[in-house]
Amino acid sequence: MAHAPLPPLPVLQADCSQCFALCCVALPFAKSNDFAVNKAAGTPCKNLRQDFRCGIHTRLRDEGFQGCTVFDCFGAGQQVSQVTFGGRDWRTGPDTARPMFEVFPVMRQLHELLFYLAEALTLPAAAPVHPDLRRVLATTEEWTRADAAALAALDVSALRQDANTLLLKTSELVRAKVPGRRKNHRGADLMGARLSGADLRGANLRGAYLIAADLSRADLRTADVIGADLRDADLRDADLRGAVFLTQAQLNAARGNAGTRIPATLARPAHWA
Repeated sequence: MAHAPLPPLPVLQADCSQCFALCCVALPFAKSNDFAVNKAAGTPCKNLRQDFRCGIHTRLRDEGFQGCTVFDCFGAGQQVSQVTFGGRDWRTGPDTARPMFEVFPVMRQLHELLFYLAEALTLPAAAPVHPDLRRVLATTEEWTRADAAALAALDVSALRQDANTLLLKTSELVRAKVPGRRKNHRGADLMGARLSGADLRGANLRGAYLIAADLSRADLRTADVIGADLRDADLRDADLRGAVFLTQAQLNAARGNAGTRIPATLARPAHWA
């Protein structure tokens, strides 16, 4: 029996040229290793220009704004700007500012879910849950087209819980194909851990804290890394081909080199050696 075609998905990659700099305004950030200053939610970043461009885009890391270089809205910015609000920006239409800033974080969660659900549907091992994945994907996609009021009232946590049950099952099905004992480090504190050359094939690293961990030469093929914090992790010469639910933002936050093997669907970060 043929499946119904998937709904056309919104673009799940950020296109800043079609966004009204929502990540630079709507979201707060605190002075830290990731940001040079404090900024409240709804307040434009001091580096934001009138044309919605970043005034220090090419120098973000040098100026102390590393956090900006690793953030990924999964295309939510242009969806809110061009679809939800029909191209009206918060500068020329101040009445749109508050609802636009409220909706942006919601849309980002929806787009992130679409990213994971779409990936799960490409994995042959997850075929037993593909029908349910398609159902949740269609529901999530429909929400991305809702109006601002409906999006602001959406219980995203309930939608995420439904999706996460399926993503967990997807992970189990994929990793079950890996022979031998598979390591379970779900939610583990592995900050600064020495895992150079470790065999982490099929490992469960969901939500693990791998900040500044040494993963050089590690084998992470088919490891589940959804939600894993890879900030400043050493991925030099590591193998991440087939890593499950790996995102561009995770790669951008880590350190790698020309020998780091990554999925073909992701790009090698410009700051890697």
